[in-house]
Amino acid sequence: MITEPKEFPHLQLEGFQQPLAALAEIARVISVRSGQREMLADVLDVLERDLGMSRGVVMLLSLDENELLVEASGKGHKAGRDVRYQRGEGITGQVLQTGQAAMIPRISEEPRFQNRIHDRRHEHGHELSFICVPVALANEVVGTLSVDFPFEGEAALPEKERVLNIVASMIANDVKMRRMAKIEREQLEAENLRLRFTLGETFRPESIIGNSQAMESVYRRIHLVAPTDTTVLICGESGTGKELVASAIHCGSKRAQGPFVRVNCAQLTESLFESELFGHERGAFTGAFQERIGRLEEARGGTILFDEIGEFSPAIQVKLLRVLQEREFQRVGSNKTLKAEVRVIAATNKRLEQSVEEGVFRQDLYYRINVFPVYLPALRERKDDIPGLADHFAAKYARKLNKEIHRISPNAINMMLSYGWPGNVRELEHCMEYAALMCTDGVIRGQNLPPTLQMPDSAEIMEPGSLTNRMHLLEKELLAEALKRHSHNACAVARELGITPRMVRYRMKRFGL
Repeated sequence: MITEPKEFPHLQLEGFQQPLAALAEIARVISVRSGQREMLADVLDVLERDLGMSRGVVMLLSLDENELLVEASGKGHKAGRDVRYQRGEGITGQVLQTGQAAMIPRISEEPRFQNRIHDRRHEHGHELSFICVPVALANEVVGTLSVDFPFEGEAALPEKERVLNIVASMIANDVKMRRMAKIEREQLEAENLRLRFTLGETFRPESIIGNSQAMESVYRRIHLVAPTDTTVLICGESGTGKELVASAIHCGSKRAQGPFVRVNCAQLTESLFESELFGHERGAFTGAFQERIGRLEEARGGTILFDEIGEFSPAIQVKLLRVLQEREFQRVGSNKTLKAEVRVIAATNKRLEQSVEEGVFRQDLYYRINVFPVYLPALRERKDDIPGLADHFAAKYARKLNKEIHRISPNAINMMLSYGWPGNVRELEHCMEYAALMCTDGVIRGQNLPPTLQMPDSAEIMEPGSLTNRMHLLEKELLAEALKRHSHNACAVARELGITPRMVRYRMKRFGL
């Protein structure tokens, strides 16, 4: 049986083909656009292009939910982004307050119309209608969608309002999904922070090794200053890793994709300073056969490290101070002024406060670079980090020398812990390179360490002595290593060494293990 098609009292399909096509295009735009503002602007463009609705504006609630802010406007009629509507203010504010759509047949006859977002004064002779519908999630109004269109009679308004309500519902669903994603992301970030706090995790640059309390303080200061452009002064003895800290600050900054340029201040003489730092033009001086950019230009958009800045002569200090103050410089032989668009980090192994008191270092330059000091502890002040550093360097040189090194003996660790390390981490690295070369059985032992570490309390094993004493030292070392491997499990140690658990416990007591 063939039946006549039903008629929809509010929607005739013959006249709805164009709105249907526009709604399908809007659905496609919402599904493919990632940025909210760009997506909304494209939706408004579809309304203008396909349905003749101009001056489209989407407004969303502010974070405090007290006022509406412009989120997007059609490309043909840009709206001022600083326009705001309070609840109940004008027609748009009333739509926010009541949650009901507003239809204005003739804008020119509506006294409540504030004409705040768009300037319609040039539309003389063209009567315009205006519709504003709520963008709502369930019963909560989160924004508004409004458009202008040429007046076609009041009978045309309900049909256009229904189309806009459908579009507003689609926008509301997109806003909802974005809100849910944001909430989920914030919850994950909060959970991550909670777990990090629970586990005691702190910021640690990957290139720096050490978990001591002294280094935790360094990590916190790196974490605080890295995201900024603040000038940093890194202080510490030679070999403590000042360049590594400077690199970590650079890598944690917004300039991380830019260059990191190191200037060795100790190598710059007064005659070379300007050419090295500022660059020079061709023919600027004898031997300048071609143009050369300086370190400041090389570091543009990145970070420049003045390493051992305390070595600069007074004359060089004056020139550097001028650059740091004005952030401008000129190449040697040029009148063109260039901007020093760099982040400045300085490092020194000297006590600059004392140098200032002695008149060797300029006070004004000291205050210019000492904005955020980071003090690196000497290795003797962070001995808890020595085993970890030693393991790292042992593994590094095992790979480099193509040797198998499984571990470092307790005796060797004790020797390193007893040493003063005047050369700090750099000396420890060289020590482990020496030990890796001397190691022959996969274990770095005390006798493999450099002569400077052969202290009196550890030299017994190297020097002549009674066979009994040397056997006792060897027995103690073997037992200590086995106890370490088996977490002081006497039975497991006994099985490995081929003795009874009672003998293991006796020797532990005898050797104080």
